[in-house]
Amino acid sequence: MTIVFNKYQGTGNDFIIIDNRKGVINPDDSTLINKLCDRRFGIGADGLILISGSPQYDFEMKYYNSDGFESTMCGNGGRCSSDFAIREGIADKKLTFRTIDGVHKAIAEEGLIRLQMNDVSESQRIKGNYFINTGSPHCVIFRKDINKIDVNAEGKIIRQSEDYAPGGTNVNFVEIIDRGIYVRTFERGVEEETLSCGTGVTASAIASVLAGQFDGSPVNVKTKGGNLSVSFNIVGKIISDIWLSGPATFVYEGMIKV
Repeated sequence: MTIVFNKYQGTGNDFIIIDNRKGVINPDDSTLINKLCDRRFGIGADGLILISGSPQYDFEMKYYNSDGFESTMCGNGGRCSSDFAIREGIADKKLTFRTIDGVHKAIAEEGLIRLQMNDVSESQRIKGNYFINTGSPHCVIFRKDINKIDVNAEGKIIRQSEDYAPGGTNVNFVEIIDRGIYVRTFERGVEEETLSCGTGVTASAIASVLAGQFDGSPVNVKTKGGNLSVSFNIVGKIISDIWLSGPATFVYEGMIKV
């Protein structure tokens, strides 16, 4: 079987995107998905995205971590999927699509993809850190000099902590910088640091305002893979009108025989 795929990256968070409207791939084939994401024996990516048809919306996005299993919402993946859908003529520059956590809107403008995230109804404090679900669960830890942190070692311990059992959590180390925040993320399912994480950046930006570091949004975010921006409104305990903005970059198209 020959599979046509597109390689995308959103601030260094990279994905294999496959048009699966004709059922090219069995979405339950975790072994194949894991193999395609392998950086030594496959194409290589943080995750794989299948684009399927939808009777109500422009498309449906299914996101899989590199371990081969379907995961929760991926913000950078949603932005890259939107750009893919526009390039392939599946959708216009203002689009709506379904994911595992519901329906999202996206807008392409000025070389960026703006993705509307779902509202956040609550945040928790666990051992002094923020825990926020922005479509995926995230622990947000404010630290100084985060470039000196061993993110893989520290992140793995927290990701598997009983505090976040049974599903575990993604872990974000956040440093306050002159004009915003700098975020490094350990992603569950990938089980290592990625260059950027859209839902993690979103959770970190929200936490920075809740912690009183900024009066409000937008919050500018630096990651190892590039820059993003997060805007939102806070009324009581509800965080709404959340938009994640940044570049979504087509890298190449290819074919692989499996």
